[in-house]
Amino acid sequence: MSHRGPLTAVITTVLGVTLGGLLVWRVYRTKRRRLPSVQKVADPVEALCPVEKEMKAVETLYTPPPPPQHPPEKEFTVVESQTTQPTDPFRIPSSEQLLTVNPVTVRSEKEWLQIWPLMQKELAVFPVLGLDCEWVSVKGRSSSVSLLQMATYSGLCVLVRLLAFRSGQQSFPLSLMEVLRDPHVLKVGVGCYEDGKRLTRDYGLSLSCTVDLRYLALRQRQVTVSNGLSLKSLAEDLLNVSLDKSLELRCSDWEAERLTLQQITYAARDAQVSIALFLHLLGLDSGSGPQCSSESSYSELASRCQGLLDVSFRGRGDSEGKEGEKRRRTRTMPTFESPESGDQQVPDPRKNKRKPLGVGYSARKSPLYDNCFLHAPDGQPLCTCDKKKAKWYLDKGIGVLQSEEPFVVRLLFEPSGRPDSQQDYYLTAKENLCVVCGKADSYIRKNIVPHEYRRHFPTEMKDHNSHDILLLCTCCHAASNVHDGFLKQRLANEFSAPQGCEEGVRLEDSDRRRVRSAARALLTAGDALPEPRRHELQDVIRGFLQSHEEQQLTEEQLQQAAELETRIFNEAYVPHGLKVVRASADRGLQGLMELERRWRQHFLKAMQPRHLPPLWAVDHNHSKFLRKYGEDLPIKLN
Repeated sequence: MSHRGPLTAVITTVLGVTLGGLLVWRVYRTKRRRLPSVQKVADPVEALCPVEKEMKAVETLYTPPPPPQHPPEKEFTVVESQTTQPTDPFRIPSSEQLLTVNPVTVRSEKEWLQIWPLMQKELAVFPVLGLDCEWVSVKGRSSSVSLLQMATYSGLCVLVRLLAFRSGQQSFPLSLMEVLRDPHVLKVGVGCYEDGKRLTRDYGLSLSCTVDLRYLALRQRQVTVSNGLSLKSLAEDLLNVSLDKSLELRCSDWEAERLTLQQITYAARDAQVSIALFLHLLGLDSGSGPQCSSESSYSELASRCQGLLDVSFRGRGDSEGKEGEKRRRTRTMPTFESPESGDQQVPDPRKNKRKPLGVGYSARKSPLYDNCFLHAPDGQPLCTCDKKKAKWYLDKGIGVLQSEEPFVVRLLFEPSGRPDSQQDYYLTAKENLCVVCGKADSYIRKNIVPHEYRRHFPTEMKDHNSHDILLLCTCCHAASNVHDGFLKQRLANEFSAPQGCEEGVRLEDSDRRRVRSAARALLTAGDALPEPRRHELQDVIRGFLQSHEEQQLTEEQLQQAAELETRIFNEAYVPHGLKVVRASADRGLQGLMELERRWRQHFLKAMQPRHLPPLWAVDHNHSKFLRKYGEDLPIKLN
């Protein structure tokens, strides 16, 4: 026997024991993860349903096993928690099981925060939400969205009563805003892209990563759709589920203080059926068997919906030509609804000329930040700038190229000023992405202090103000503008500065209008007018031209009077922005800095940006202004 024989035997024994132990531990952990498929929803959820007590609390025939435990995250880190996918299989319910889960109604931030942890866990397992909205229309005019419905893959459905958050009565929970605009959570439904536009218009909520189920149904060629593409039709054809779409229920009062049991069931089913259809169309509704976790990853799901994310539906053919963007909830004028269809009927989406959300904003075709650097002659960093400006110094021969990567130009002359510290906002490199959601492929500039105010600031506060120009994607830009409208209205009330024209920039002058009408009548009718009437009209024109009564009016004078401008400039008009800035300037430099600070703080509160450039601050440059100019700086408004 070789002298290495005993050593080999010992090593083999140790490895065998180790591998055997690992195998036993793996089997033990696997058995612990297998839980019964019939459970109750946690008590915190049950406590949220005072209106739904008739539904015998929130008990379900199916609740999926909880996902594997992860280390605790920060309270609202939606993206991080959802992009970390579990590696173990989990059970996808059947459509029947999914539709038996009773909904939870939310009317306040406190109630939302109670249900959010459970919802967040389910999104970590399967990052998809079935989504729908309800609203009321009176005499053909739709009001703000009244109810937002969201359902997870297990059927857990949250009904958010938006009436409680209207007009700033309550602030929207940050986690609700985050999950709606999260680019790593799919929102699926019929017309969900259009629902997102309504949420933005009415509340400034951004909805991203939407998928219209009608596109998925049309893409699945093996799927037979015989009754059309409404939610009701798809549910009947694909899931064998009948939805109650009676006109009386669809057009009920969604802003009532207490929703009826029928309304709650109707609203919840729309969201639950939406996610059930998504699971079916992607072949994930196995019913009783487990699904592999790889199917639940966002990247896998998004790849199977490639080309359909955030796309407004355009019908193909007559069967769906009347469905699309607007769904009506009308009590007083239901004549344009068709009960036979079982769903809200809308104009042919191909004929809809309205622009989708954000289309009115032209996205930049090039990055805003080139992150080139200018250095003083002694090498001190001065600021960042774009490449065009950096090359201008080189072309003029007043700078030399110090480095290509990063692009650094050293000036050959003493600059007019130097930064007070190397911890300066203008010395930091900045990323070309939306500061709110992080989207990096479509963005435009956003003036944090709107131009209608900034343009009237004194020159000292307008120089070097790129701090208040940030990048937002088109969707977040549109949402931010909605929030800006709320603050503008508050400023209008505080400073008695109505938005738009107080009495009009120009006023209609009735005398000039009468002269113009007289001239046009004489030119068109001429001798056909009765003699007294013709003389009367001529006297009107002579009076305006201050001509003698005997003087004959020439063709040229008549033509000049016929083209007379009837609107005159209203010298008393003061634009809203100027009036607000003037009132703020009455308190000197401090007043203007307070207005600036207010807009910056408003942006932070309304949009909750997660990708702000380093050193961005609400008090940017304020201490520098006071040190350089003093509080008694004479304010000269532009």
